[in-house]
Amino acid sequence: MNNEQPTPDMQPTDEHPIIVIEHDDDDTMTGKAPKPHHRHRMQQYALTALFLAIILIAAFAGYRSWGYFYRIGVPISVTPEENIEKLTAPLKHEEAQVIATHDSVLGVALDLFEIHGMNATLQFEEPDTADTSVYLYARSADHHPNGEYEGSLVVAGEEKQSDRSRLGYMAMVNGRMVIGISRSDKVKDYVAKRGGSFFRQYILVSDGKLPGRFHLHGKVERRAIGRMGEQLYYIVTPHKETLWDFADALREYGFTDAIYITGGNDYGYYRSRDGQRHDILPDSLYPHKKWAGIVPWLVFRARH
Repeated sequence: MNNEQPTPDMQPTDEHPIIVIEHDDDDTMTGKAPKPHHRHRMQQYALTALFLAIILIAAFAGYRSWGYFYRIGVPISVTPEENIEKLTAPLKHEEAQVIATHDSVLGVALDLFEIHGMNATLQFEEPDTADTSVYLYARSADHHPNGEYEGSLVVAGEEKQSDRSRLGYMAMVNGRMVIGISRSDKVKDYVAKRGGSFFRQYILVSDGKLPGRFHLHGKVERRAIGRMGEQLYYIVTPHKETLWDFADALREYGFTDAIYITGGNDYGYYRSRDGQRHDILPDSLYPHKKWAGIVPWLVFRARH
């Protein structure tokens, strides 16, 4: 039997042992792969780069879209928005008449018909020579043999063709009419919603400048709708001319804008102030039967 008494160091105690667990911050000591502390920063860089790339792509797309509508090779004298304002302006009250004059510039003879107090419309029936309400009429948009039109065409609010390949245009609604140069459809859409008419044709003069090239060649009789100030003119060459010579003559004469009108050798007429009809080319070419019901005629009548 052991009678040994416990020593003071061996006395029981109520205290619990303190266990300390030390962690080594260096994972290399534990064999674990080090954590990439810069991962979050790299993700931020990647997101920033992606955001900048999206901005650049959007800016480039916007620039291309802007260039498509506004970089057309010639300056523009009147924007679509400004032409819409003209189409909403109060009507100028003036006597309905066509003032005919003849002139020559740069060796090109020009018959000019100054249009006053008129309401312009498009219609598919050629006007009768006895219709005294018609003061002037002409062709407008071109068409293919199958009847498909070249360039946008709206007749009495109904869109017949949407095609921006030709940049000149004429718009008419509620007794107002404008011509302009643009790829934009804003003017077309404006008149279509209000029952007006619209067609596109080739540029001859834009803001007093000629386009770099013309799509029609050879020498034939030429026609155009031109603008000086706010005055519109219908212009005809009595002789055959190249399109370049015709356009250059219009520029030299002082037209700010001018668009081509097809049918240089087609019959037409205008009425003088006394209501007398005057033929443009012999009436033996009247009526035009080949494309009856397809040709969109530009018709000017007195406002009521």
